[in-house]
Amino acid sequence: MTSRIHPIAGGVGLLTVVIFWTSTVVSELSGSKAAIIAVKQAIPWALPILILALAVTGATGFRSAGDSAMPDLLAKKRRMPFIAGNGLLVLIPSAITLAVLAGRDEFGPLFYGVQTLELLAGATNIVLMSLNARDGLRVTGRLGKRSSVTE
Repeated sequence: MTSRIHPIAGGVGLLTVVIFWTSTVVSELSGSKAAIIAVKQAIPWALPILILALAVTGATGFRSAGDSAMPDLLAKKRRMPFIAGNGLLVLIPSAITLAVLAGRDEFGPLFYGVQTLELLAGATNIVLMSLNARDGLRVTGRLGKRSSVTE
């Protein structure tokens, strides 16, 4: 059961972050204040989905991996504190701050400073979560093993 839940929860988590990030970029590029406000105020309502998906991913991942010394699993374990910390300390507070600022129609330096931080942190988590997905696929044999470089 865990082997089925883990990739689904991980996929939902990654997809949610990608949707948040892409929606933000598209709304900003559109130049529409209404679109920016809509996106910034919608994201906090979807945070419980992301938090649940990542909690389930972490719990099932640690349970499945156990004390394994497989390099790909160790790499995933090393990335997890950065993904979680980035989410809890940067992304969630940024999303809430931006929703409040957008709701007040405050699009000044503070908004765009936090927005820049959120986009960088979000991109970082997308990369780290994608690497974890890749390594998970390697562990399960659904993706080829690492190629070794020979001279």
